[in-house]
Amino acid sequence: MKQPLIEHYSFGRIVVGGREYGRDIVITPTRIVDGWWRAEGHRLQLEDVREYLDVDADVVVIGTGYNGFMRVEREVVEEFAKRGREVYVDYTKEAVKVYNELVGLGKKVLAFFHLTC
Repeated sequence: MKQPLIEHYSFGRIVVGGREYGRDIVITPTRIVDGWWRAEGHRLQLEDVREYLDVDADVVVIGTGYNGFMRVEREVVEEFAKRGREVYVDYTKEAVKVYNELVGLGKKVLAFFHLTC
């Protein structure tokens, strides 16, 4: 299964593989998790991604929101890097571009997208 591309992103809205989402999402190489929730909304901590640490992916992309308000704790990046994955963190608009580029290159991408703020 080829990962779907992201067709559109705007504040609070993302369209992936033809389906629209209005809440934060996680995209793994095999599925999309709608309504992704964190212990603290504008802070991404290790506990928020723990269930995804062993997902078979080449790269991790993290979208920190429209204005970049979601802070990514250092331990999150370090833990994925320790497992041999490149990690990209940027505003969601930029992270969407990186995701699409990597998927287009045939990379298995694990992506976390905060859609608002």
